[in-house]
Amino acid sequence: MHPWATKTIASCALLTLASAGLADPGQCTASSGPQLTPVVELYTSEGCSSCPPADKWASTLKGKDLVVQAFHVGYWDYIGWVDRFAAPAHTARQREIAGKNRQRTIYTPQVVLDGRDWPQWNSWTSSVTGKREPARAHIALKRLADDQFEAAVTAKSDWAAYWTVTEHGHNSKVKTGENAGEFLKHDFVVRQYTQAGKHKATEAQAAKLGFRSIAPTPGHARQINLVVFEPQTGKTLQALSLQCQG
Repeated sequence: MHPWATKTIASCALLTLASAGLADPGQCTASSGPQLTPVVELYTSEGCSSCPPADKWASTLKGKDLVVQAFHVGYWDYIGWVDRFAAPAHTARQREIAGKNRQRTIYTPQVVLDGRDWPQWNSWTSSVTGKREPARAHIALKRLADDQFEAAVTAKSDWAAYWTVTEHGHNSKVKTGENAGEFLKHDFVVRQYTQAGKHKATEAQAAKLGFRSIAPTPGHARQINLVVFEPQTGKTLQALSLQCQG
């Protein structure tokens, strides 16, 4: 599918981690490690005929030492199929990334690696699973209640952050539009995206961030993700993913 042109505008029990975190299985907490955990963002749409291969590729990243997020966008809905996972905030984030990358358009499927456009995603998986650079921030996450989470963040430089809730195992039987007749399967679906503001360097004392999540969707494993990044460039400083059972 051709890019959609737009003017760029400058958001407990056992624990399983999809990051380099150190888990406390009794309390559902996690702490990031010394190496950077890469962040992969997929911008996709159920109305885009070229997106299913990217969705399948994203599913192959389950269980890897990454924070993966599939942001569904709605700007292809007019073709005939409304993507129920899309949100305007997802498109706004994609535009924000385009601005930092000096791109004049946004498109699907697009993969972003640590804040940078990554068109080679389908053949360069080793670049996100190989040697890691040192992290420039530290994150500790814990669950306070079923829908309440807290993070403690320290960083050597000014930083910004956002939270997401992602879920696995969603699917749709598409009836109209470019993917009519297709049965689409999705993992890492972003169900909630919440910006956590900009902050000054916090190396001397950890900054506390609170987060209230939406209710879990029964039957779908979910992850609570926090991404800390450089405000000017969008480059990841550190990221952590928390998955609690019960």
